[in-house]
Amino acid sequence: MNLSGPRFRPLLSWLLLILTAWVCLQFFFLARIAVMARVAPESTAFERSEAWRLANSKDQLRWRQDWVPYSAISNHLKRAVIASEDDIFAQHDGVQWEAIEKAWAKNAKAELQASRANKTRPPKVVGGSTITQQLAKNLFLSGERTLVRKGQEFVLTLMLEALLNKPRILEIYLNHVEWGEGIFGAEAAAQHYFGKPASQLTPWEAGRLAVMLPRPKYYQKFPQSDYLAGRTEIIVSRMNSAQLP
Repeated sequence: MNLSGPRFRPLLSWLLLILTAWVCLQFFFLARIAVMARVAPESTAFERSEAWRLANSKDQLRWRQDWVPYSAISNHLKRAVIASEDDIFAQHDGVQWEAIEKAWAKNAKAELQASRANKTRPPKVVGGSTITQQLAKNLFLSGERTLVRKGQEFVLTLMLEALLNKPRILEIYLNHVEWGEGIFGAEAAAQHYFGKPASQLTPWEAGRLAVMLPRPKYYQKFPQSDYLAGRTEIIVSRMNSAQLP
């Protein structure tokens, strides 16, 4: 089959155009991340989507975010988040390969079950996300769970690890992660939930905030959750072994 023949030239042109656009997009992301080594990002893609959602909702827009430097965030909170979200954050290259393998196996099983059940809606794609992967997603990507988006997240993760050091990655993450409806960053969370700056959080307060991260809006509504209290105790017990970058 002659792929360079007249019949295939339009297809090859489109493929070349798509490839060129993808490469240009990667250079755009690379430049944005390089700037973040010195300049704090004002917002993330996730924050902008949340601001738009809240602005168009019937509820009154409530928004709080205050950037604070790495040194102004309690080490208790840094250790708690690492213990809860990514226990080998200081050692890995942005990806926990063992978790990725487990996620791929889980995704394959979900696809097989969906196929057997004749479901037309594809199953959600899961992946053992590290702190760097979560930051990559929040900074640039949508919330949809597809293989294409996970692939782009992987590329962005490698860029972040190559251009930023671990403290900077954790600093940006802690200043932009969601801790409730319109509450972003460690300083806003500390002020909202405990009425104090992020630098003064106790180990228990830090552990409680860390446990909220997977479902911040839910735990904001149900702060007396038994799971939240029990999981906080577990994270507090693990904090001393969490290695800071």
